[in-house]
Amino acid sequence: MKVYRRGDTYIAPKGSFFDGNVKIDGNFIVPAETHIWGNVVVAGCFELGPGSTVGGSIEAESIVVGHDVKVKGPLCVQKTATICDNAHLHSIRAGGNITLRPGVRVGDVNSGETIFVYGKVTSERLFGRAVKVYGT
Repeated sequence: MKVYRRGDTYIAPKGSFFDGNVKIDGNFIVPAETHIWGNVVVAGCFELGPGSTVGGSIEAESIVVGHDVKVKGPLCVQKTATICDNAHLHSIRAGGNITLRPGVRVGDVNSGETIFVYGKVTSERLFGRAVKVYGT
């Protein structure tokens, strides 16, 4: 699959799929409905578009997960993680803040800082320095 590069940012074209593992030495932006069947390792920020799927684990410096995304493996980030509406994830571990939007379903959530929960989410366990819940 061809990936476009602009500086240290790599951009996948619309409708992309990756049959295997992906390793990017920089930032990685994938559009809506991109499918990655293996593990993902991104040295910088990873922006995963709405309706996308990842069949394995994700490692990144920071991440933004679009709405209705499915990640079958654990998500591990060094800094911050933002998980948008109705995403389904195995688990999250972050060194910084984690933001969970309404409808998120996730296993364990571990943060080195604060977990911000907006609306109703489903989780096995939330563990961080602080958990702040906004709305119901």
